[in-house]
Amino acid sequence: MKAVKTRCLLSIIPVITILVPLVLHAAEPEEIIKYRQNTMKAIGGHTAAAGAIVQGKVDYKNQLADHVRALQALTADIPGLFPKDSDFGDTKAKDEVWSNRAEFEKRAKSAKTNVAAFAKAVQGGNPQTIVASFKEVGESCKACHKDFRKKDD
Repeated sequence: MKAVKTRCLLSIIPVITILVPLVLHAAEPEEIIKYRQNTMKAIGGHTAAAGAIVQGKVDYKNQLADHVRALQALTADIPGLFPKDSDFGDTKAKDEVWSNRAEFEKRAKSAKTNVAAFAKAVQGGNPQTIVASFKEVGESCKACHKDFRKKDD
């Protein structure tokens, strides 16, 4: 039994030696910005796909729950995508994300809450509730973008 425990312990040492440096490596602000942009694009993509389904433009109703789950995961911590010192370079984030942090976090929480309500509506299956809750998701995104995202040229 002791030999089995020793082999198990020895087998995880290579994994630990690979993972520890990855965990300890702090991400560079430029990489955080790229990650944030990709995440926000993913949110936009899933929202657009869900919208096409909800509005009846495409018949992929069987995939709506997948988009909702993705949106729930992606909106779980929007403020975490905007850490201190990631307010420069090629970003559409306005300075207000950091200077008016409490309001930004309030808007992000609203988006998260509305996505959760949308998920519940999708699970319930009532088309009117689904449409209404999807509209609320869109409104919360617009409200945040209005004050915290630079306009496209």
